[in-house]
Amino acid sequence: MKARSLVFDLFGDYLRYRGGEVRLRTLTTLMESFDVPEATVRVVATRLRKEGWLEARRDGRETVYALTDQAWKLLDEGRTRIFARATGPWDGQWRMVVYSVPETERALREQLRKRLTWLGFGPLASGVWLSPHDRAGEVRASFADRPAVRIDTFNARSEGLAADRDMAARAWDLATLDKDYAELLRRYEPRLAGYRAGEPTGRRALVERIGLIHDYRLFPFRDPDLPPELLPDGWSGRAAHEMFLQVHGLLRAPAEAYVDEVLT
Repeated sequence: MKARSLVFDLFGDYLRYRGGEVRLRTLTTLMESFDVPEATVRVVATRLRKEGWLEARRDGRETVYALTDQAWKLLDEGRTRIFARATGPWDGQWRMVVYSVPETERALREQLRKRLTWLGFGPLASGVWLSPHDRAGEVRASFADRPAVRIDTFNARSEGLAADRDMAARAWDLATLDKDYAELLRRYEPRLAGYRAGEPTGRRALVERIGLIHDYRLFPFRDPDLPPELLPDGWSGRAAHEMFLQVHGLLRAPAEAYVDEVLT
């Protein structure tokens, strides 16, 4: 786990509910749980401040850090993508985004593709992305101030369910994603009995819980959260998400108790 990711995880799951800020020495103690040395914590905190993710103030001889508004916005959006899943029946419509970006703006094109992926769109063809969810407006809003990006959006229906499933299989690597979900289940399901029995506690509970988030957090970048009718038979993604929520909840009390102990 990268030290900068740990800082965001600690703020997102713990510090935000305990005043939203933390003294450097306290942050250092928490990071020691993950074998991150004090020198590294200081360097990471300084870099995050320079990049606009952290703001700092002095309290006597101590430095106190808090996330900036920009960081909270990013964190909240990420939390929604990690914890939430679409509910209700699919209306059968694909939301399609057709874009063009000048060849001289390759970095901007890559930024657009990453945003599309994050919002659950998949590439059907060059410059043509689709999603079963109504998020085209979010794509437009993200690049409203970038005139070099031309975006057209459409709502469309295919010839039927067979065509829908074929398009889903072409736009996303569902077989590999399902395999990785199954591996996550194999790793964590054997631990459930211990979690239900109240183990681990203290520092180890914090490490386990953040480790779970670390192991799960990249799936929303890859998983478009497709309606059930578009998924392969025996899909592991929903079971993995339910397992994630369960473990995250089981470890909440002991992990928070350790954080409270450090903060006092």
